[in-house]
Amino acid sequence: MDNKLYINFSKTQDFDCIDYYLKHIIRRAIASTLCYEGFEHDAEVSVTLTDNENIKNLNKKYRNKNTPTDVLSFPMYDLSVEDEESFIDGETVMLGDIVISLERARAQAEEIGNTFVEEVAFLTVHSTLHLLGYDHEAGSDEEEAQCLAQKEIIAVLDI
Repeated sequence: MDNKLYINFSKTQDFDCIDYYLKHIIRRAIASTLCYEGFEHDAEVSVTLTDNENIKNLNKKYRNKNTPTDVLSFPMYDLSVEDEESFIDGETVMLGDIVISLERARAQAEEIGNTFVEEVAFLTVHSTLHLLGYDHEAGSDEEEAQCLAQKEIIAVLDI
C-alpha cells in the first residue's frame, strides 16, 4: 500500500499480550484489507484493545445486546453507499474505530485451534471490512462476500 496508514492504539487496561509484534500484526491486517479493497487514500483507524466486560458494555449501548462479543466496528462513513466515498485527494480519511476483546479472542483461538495472534488478525480484518462497508448481517450474499474477502486477505497475511 503506497498510501499512509495511521493507527491510534489504546487499551482499557494493561494486558501482558500487547507488544510491538501484536500491534504490527494488527497494522498488517488493516493495511492488507485496505490494499485488497483498493482503498486509495491515506487512512486513519482507531484500535482499542479491551476485555469482555468493556466490550459487553459497548455492545449493550450501541447494539442493544447485553453480551460480550469479540469485535465491534464503528465506521465513520457508510461506504456501502456509492456516493458516500467523496474524499478529497491528499486528505487522510478517518475510517472509524475497531474494538477488540483480547479476552474473547484468546478463548476463541483456543476453541477453534488458532493461535491468539491469528485470531486477533482475523478479527482485525473482519472489523476493517465493516469499516469499508461490508455487512455480513445484511443477507447471505453480503455474508458470502465478506467471508470470501476475509479468507483471501488472511491467506495473503500468511501468519
